[in-house]
Parts: sequence; structure tokens; C-alpha cells
Amino acid sequence: MNILKKVYSFLDRLFESITLLSLILLVLVVSLQVVTRYVFNFVYFWSEEITLLLLVWFGFMGIAIGFREYIHLGIDSFTNLFPKMFNKVLDKVILISVFAFGIYLVVQGWQFTLLTMDSTLAATKLPSSVNYIIMPVTGFMICLYTLLHFFHINTAKYKDLEEGM
Repeated sequence: MNILKKVYSFLDRLFESITLLSLILLVLVVSLQVVTRYVFNFVYFWSEEITLLLLVWFGFMGIAIGFREYIHLGIDSFTNLFPKMFNKVLDKVILISVFAFGIYLVVQGWQFTLLTMDSTLAATKLPSSVNYIIMPVTGFMICLYTLLHFFHINTAKYKDLEEGM
């Protein structure tokens, strides 16, 4: 069990680090774009492609981290009208649905990644699959977080943060 906890901890830290790195790089590249466009009157040919890539990566990884932190939108005003037992069953159904979505991302994302391996991005000449490889990675992390939630293992790292701060 201790080995599983270490593996999970490593994967989680790596995933969060890549997410933060993509956000930092996104801000830096966009800032560079703005400065070069308005001060020097030119734009690096690769900057828009890299910006789009980083935005896609950050967006997908943010989905999984949002699920890990229990911060996705939920509407309880309707479900609070039902008994607690019904809500417990409903929570399990929701987790199973989220797990299925994670599997869908893994399978379809991997297939799409393989389909785009032969084409390249116009400016950077990177394989087009670099845009889509994040889908199966995110799907795997969603499945991992869902399994932990299913067995009532709290995955939130930032429990004491207040909204709006």
C-alpha cells in the first residue's frame, strides 16, 4: 500500500508541475508576443502555435486538477431535496460516469494521437500529435482521481484556501 501511495504522490506532483509549467510558459510566450508586436512591430512565427499548444495542455490538465480538488461546478439545491441514501447512490453514479469519461479520453485521445503522428504543425514542425497526447494523460489522471474518490480517499491538496483569495 505504501508503494501505491508513493506512485500516486509522484504522478500527482509530476502532473501538477507540468500543469504549472505550461501556465508559466503560456504567460511568458503571450507576454513576449505582446511586447514584440507593440514595441518592435514583429511577432515570432512560432509564438501563436506554442500559445495554442500550451493553452490546450493547461485546459485539459486543469480539468483533472479541478476534479482532484473538488472544485468543479455542482448543483446541490436539487439533490438536497432527496434523502441522504439517494444522494450517496447518486454520487457513486456520478463517479462511475466521470470514470467512463476518463476512459473515453484515454481511448479516443490515444487513437487520435496515433492518427496525427504523421502530420506536423506548420510553424514549429512538431508532430501534430503533441497537441493531442494530453487527452489520454488527462483521462488517466481523471480515472485515478475518480477511483480514489470512489473509495473515499480525499485527493484535495489545497483544503484551506478560501474562495476569492
